[in-house]
Amino acid sequence: MADIKTKKNAASVTDFLDAVANEARRADARAVLKLMKKATGKQPKMWGGAIVGFDEYHYKYASGHEGDMCMVGFSPRSSALVLYTLAGSAGEDELLKKLGKHKRGKGCLYINKLADVDLGVLEQLVRESHAFMQARYPKG
Repeated sequence: MADIKTKKNAASVTDFLDAVANEARRADARAVLKLMKKATGKQPKMWGGAIVGFDEYHYKYASGHEGDMCMVGFSPRSSALVLYTLAGSAGEDELLKKLGKHKRGKGCLYINKLADVDLGVLEQLVRESHAFMQARYPKG
């Protein structure tokens, strides 16, 4: 079985964000960092080389594959700001309708720039997703 590449590590979140080349993307990433800290009440950790994550859970699939991952997180990619916040919580679809300009993947939210979305709605989405994940994967 292949080793999981995206693992929590001791790399500096600040150094990672400082190295984001695009100034606007860097500013948006810092704003999302602040928003996620507030919404989760958790401190950020680096996951792999490019994901800033908050809190964590352990998963195990029927196939036997298992590992750890952040409950919510983000990555300031060159093409978009990617937020790992879509977990299937009850109010998720309604919040997404109010969010503003975005694209979505299975568990990801793609935002070109934060000015395109309602930050209050985004914070609520993160808060609800984190709470959903905490309930789904209780610790110890």
